[in-house]
Amino acid sequence: MYYPEELVEEIRLRNDIVDVVSGYVRLQKKGSSHWGLCPFHNEKSPSFSVNGERQMYHCFGCGAGGNVYTFLMNYENYSFPEAVRFLADRAGISLPEPEESEEARKREGRRARLLEVNRAAAKFFYYQLRGPRGEAGRRYLENRRLTEETMRRFGLGFAGKNGAELVEYLHSRGFEDELIKEAGLAGYSERHGMTSQFWNRVMFPIQDINHKVIGFGGRVMGDGEPKYLNSPETPVFDKRRNLYGLNYARTARSGNIILCEGYMDVIAMHQAGFTQAVASLGTAFTPQQATLLRRYTDNVLLAYDSDGAGVKAALRGIGILREAGLTGRVIDMKPYKDPDEFMKALGREAFQERIEQAENSFFFEIRVLEGQFDMGDPEQKTRFHREIAKRLCGFSEEMERENYLQAVAAKYFISAESLRRLVVSYASQTGLPRPAQRPRSGVQRKAAPEENAKRAQRLLITWLMEAPGLYGRIRKYISPEDFTEELYRTVAERMFRELEQGDFRPAGIISMFSEEEQQREAASLFSASLPPMEAGQERDKAFRDVLLSVKRNSYQCHVAQMGTDVNALTQAIEGKKALEELARTHISVD
Repeated sequence: MYYPEELVEEIRLRNDIVDVVSGYVRLQKKGSSHWGLCPFHNEKSPSFSVNGERQMYHCFGCGAGGNVYTFLMNYENYSFPEAVRFLADRAGISLPEPEESEEARKREGRRARLLEVNRAAAKFFYYQLRGPRGEAGRRYLENRRLTEETMRRFGLGFAGKNGAELVEYLHSRGFEDELIKEAGLAGYSERHGMTSQFWNRVMFPIQDINHKVIGFGGRVMGDGEPKYLNSPETPVFDKRRNLYGLNYARTARSGNIILCEGYMDVIAMHQAGFTQAVASLGTAFTPQQATLLRRYTDNVLLAYDSDGAGVKAALRGIGILREAGLTGRVIDMKPYKDPDEFMKALGREAFQERIEQAENSFFFEIRVLEGQFDMGDPEQKTRFHREIAKRLCGFSEEMERENYLQAVAAKYFISAESLRRLVVSYASQTGLPRPAQRPRSGVQRKAAPEENAKRAQRLLITWLMEAPGLYGRIRKYISPEDFTEELYRTVAERMFRELEQGDFRPAGIISMFSEEEQQREAASLFSASLPPMEAGQERDKAFRDVLLSVKRNSYQCHVAQMGTDVNALTQAIEGKKALEELARTHISVD
């Protein structure tokens, strides 16, 4: 849905960022800004600043920054249109009806009805558990040591011993058979008519990240089969793209997410205070779920069952996490089977220790691999070392591969040089990543010229935001065309125009971009770290150096384009004149 820029800006102006952020973060006013603990990373000392005058926020610890839209997109995982709608509703502003096709309206209306019938079913199950017919379910959950507060938080319920009761209830609420079937809540048979497959089960409502019920899981009471029964896939429920408990875990701000196998594991961990726990939905962990996790964390802890099946699932999950660019570690559950049993036996503090001791996923793989060989047999021991070398070939980054090579060699008393030769041999045979080589020097390479150019452009934009009056002193030397990155140039065009008009609003410039990544990058242009320095000549020189760097890079880019762009020659000539004049000019910052 596209909203006019004027409307987006009006909504932003009607939602003070300090008021909005205060609903999520405890802020304290210091000077011209409000400060608090950053909600996007773990910290003990406040480095998160919210500036009411500029209507922007910035964390000096993790670099997060932006305006009120960016904050909601990052914190609530809203899309840009969702953030606009949320803030419009908060400010009491009516939004125009979306211009959609008749087919799209019908599809969205059907989706809304499916969510309604799921919500009604969840309500039915919830009250069944707390009524006379829910005794078996209550007894089961109490034996699992769940508190009433936990049961209420997860909306736990019970399906009675008659599969027709749910259908009768939904009929009474105005839902037709076709909708009930499409939601996966019941089916039709000639013998029984319209009945639900959910009966004699404790019910676990499955919610999306916005707390909307999209499906159900049911645990049978007694020895019936299947033990767990989940909703089939529907237009609102895709098992591969959702995770149980993520609606709560995404706001845990713990620095990691714990991936479990079952609903009860997640619930037990949340009850113990580990609110970052999630579980897959009756299927093996999927690449789509890994992609979903990547929105919220870089670090995933696997808390799978300690039996053989759990180890296999962990090995598979490690590979999926690695492909998604996530760091995986494995929590040791022994001597207990799963997190639920562990928590009941040893409690929160012991589990926290296991989290801190979680094993590196690569070492976990190697340890499991070691169990497949007789290390007392030289031949099998050699085969084990060869398998290690093959796995080391999976690291495409040379430094990472070398670090793991040395660590494994030390752990298993292998000659690092011999292991390195094995890796080189396998890599040359299979076309895997280039052979590892020892680092020749500890000296870090200098930043690439492109990155230095981008940094100077970011510094100039930040400096002009901090001191808008500087624009009048440099306007004859600088233009948006001097910004070589497309996004930077777009920001500069809007910024310079507003500075000319005397109505500069950096928070509004960020709203020009609808994609979260673009908003994040635009926000970074207004929050570059200016070098600390005293006022006077030192400050003047630093600003002049930044300005010269931007102008020089622009000139060099236009010179490089002269062979293919007829306008580049003119721009290069003008740029050279401006550069020469700028080099002779003193510009006072204060």
